[in-house]
Parts: sequence; C-alpha cells; structure tokens
Amino acid sequence: MVSIALVSVLGPDRVGLVAAIADHLFGAGVNLRDTAFAALGSGAEFVAVCELPEGVTAQELETGLKQVPELEGAEIRAVPYAFDPSPGPTGNVSHRITISGGDQLGLVARLSEVFKQYAANIVRLEARKLPEENGGLYVTRFAVFVPPEQAGLCLATVRNTAGTMGLDCQIEESLL
Repeated sequence: MVSIALVSVLGPDRVGLVAAIADHLFGAGVNLRDTAFAALGSGAEFVAVCELPEGVTAQELETGLKQVPELEGAEIRAVPYAFDPSPGPTGNVSHRITISGGDQLGLVARLSEVFKQYAANIVRLEARKLPEENGGLYVTRFAVFVPPEQAGLCLATVRNTAGTMGLDCQIEESLL
C-alpha cells in the first residue's frame, strides 16, 4: 500500500523555490498528487499531497527538505495524510469564476455563503489586491463544483451579488 503524506512549506518567496522543492521530492522518489503554490506578499506557500515510495517516511522527507538551501528560514512540515487522496465528485471543478473591481470588505464571505446555499463546493480560491501602480484592482478567483441542478440559480446569484457590489463577474465552465 502506498503511503500518503502532506508536505507544507511556508517561507520567504524566492526565485527557484518550487524547483528546489520539486527536485528534492523527485529525488526522494515522491509522486506529487494535488499540489498548490502561491506567493503571499513577500512569502510563499507550497502544499502537496504526496505518494511516498516504500521505505520513506514523512519524518524522513521533512528532515531532508530542511537540508535544502533554498528553504532556509522556511517552516517545513511533512505529516501522514489521514484523508483519501482521491477527490470525490465535489472535488472536481465545474466552473471558474473571476470577480474583479475595487476592494470590497466581506466579498469572500458573501460569495462563500452563496456557494453554501446552493451546495456548491469551493475547490480552489485565490484573492489578490494588485499594486496601486497596476490600478489597485482586487481580483478574486474561485474554482468551484456546482451541482448541475443548482448551476443556473447559483451562478445567477453570484453574478447578482457581484453586480450589487459594483464588481465585474466572469464565469467559465471548466473543461476538467
């Protein structure tokens, strides 16, 4: 049976960070499953569900990552993953939604409630305020699973919610 671990790295953002992490994991024989990376201000976060080769433990993986020079100053964690690594139906993205405009306090909370109301699952979420020299635009992207029978009402409510806040809303059906 394959051993599954969650690998998490939080530290200063720098060029080559993902390459260093991925190279170390590849060298250890690790197969990446669901993986996410984000620059967060001047920091960065890498998180991955990993299949460990036989004989490699999460603790050994963590110890090895702590020796990678590019990860100096980072918080590194590798722990056994207690959940099923295969997403269920609500883990599949049916729609990608981008909301943009001025910064709106409570936007993520309001839209999250809309998704909950229609039994839609947020699979990925990204929110970013662009620098003032780029217009100071606030952009929020949701990758969601919306049950087909709820899609029409859910997406109309999302558009209406964004519109009442003076925001632009773009919705794409996912090909995944």
